[in-house]
Amino acid sequence: MNNQRLNIMTLFPDVYEAVRGLEKAMGTSQIDPLQKELIKIRASQINGCAFCLNMHARLARKYGETEHRIYLVSVWKETKGIFSEEDRLLLEMTEEITLIHTHGLSAELYEKAVALFGEEKTAQVIMAIVAINTWNRLGVALEWEPEM
Repeated sequence: MNNQRLNIMTLFPDVYEAVRGLEKAMGTSQIDPLQKELIKIRASQINGCAFCLNMHARLARKYGETEHRIYLVSVWKETKGIFSEEDRLLLEMTEEITLIHTHGLSAELYEKAVALFGEEKTAQVIMAIVAINTWNRLGVALEWEPEM
């Protein structure tokens, strides 16, 4: 990672490792790896984190995601038949939690998530969204540059 500002990894390593620990813990979740990448791509688009968007688009491809779907993540609401019901729910949750200043996760969407995923997976989805939002904020604040 080529950052143009301070190096948080060396200046505040305990906190950086704690954030990494959150990401590592998410590795044991029930969320499909490809769907995790969709969450990360959408949050990174909203937050304007080029570093994270680049990283997670690449990882999504590695996990088998198509270029076509990656291109359409930002306009998923306008697509029909491209994203599954689960994908659409995850993307909508990502938007509501990422754009917390508008109203946060609505009761309606929360209830829909619990009905579809159950409480445990819903909690994992929420934490996955929180985790990428943390990384996005670091990437934008510290001006992390995407690797080419």
